[in-house]
Amino acid sequence: MRALVQRVLRANVTVDAETIGAIGPGLLILLGITHSDTPDDARWLADKVASLRIFNDADGKMNRDLIETGGSALVVSQFTLYGDCHRGRRPSFIDAAPPPAAIPPYEEFINALKAQGIKTETGRFGAMMQVELINDGPVTLLVESKTV
Repeated sequence: MRALVQRVLRANVTVDAETIGAIGPGLLILLGITHSDTPDDARWLADKVASLRIFNDADGKMNRDLIETGGSALVVSQFTLYGDCHRGRRPSFIDAAPPPAAIPPYEEFINALKAQGIKTETGRFGAMMQVELINDGPVTLLVESKTV
C-alpha cells in the first residue's frame, strides 16, 4: 500500500462538478493499493501517516503530527501510484489491485484514521475526480506499508 501524503492548507475533490470532499489544514492522501495489501497494512499505514511529525511547532520545526494539530485528512484512491513506467511509454498498472480487492483496504485505511479522531473526507472510489490543493511547504512524502 502506498500513500502519497501532501501537507495542505486546504484541498477538495470534485466529481461531475460537485464537491464531495473538502478539508482545511491537514493532509491530502493519495492512496494506492496492490494485490497483497491486507487490513493490517491499511491500519499500519493509517497510523504511520497520522503520526508523521510534519507540521510545524512554535519554533517552525516539523515536530507535530496530524492529531496534535487537529488537522483533517482527505483520502483519494489513486491506482496510478502502482503504475510501472520502466518499459515503453505506456504505464502498466498490473500491480494495482482491482476494485473488488482494493475497496476493503481503502475503507479500512479511512476507518483507521477516523478511529483516531481525525476528521476524514474522501473522494469517490473509481470515479474520475478533480483534486485541488494548496500544498503547504511544499511537503510531499511517499509512505509505503511494505518494503518493495
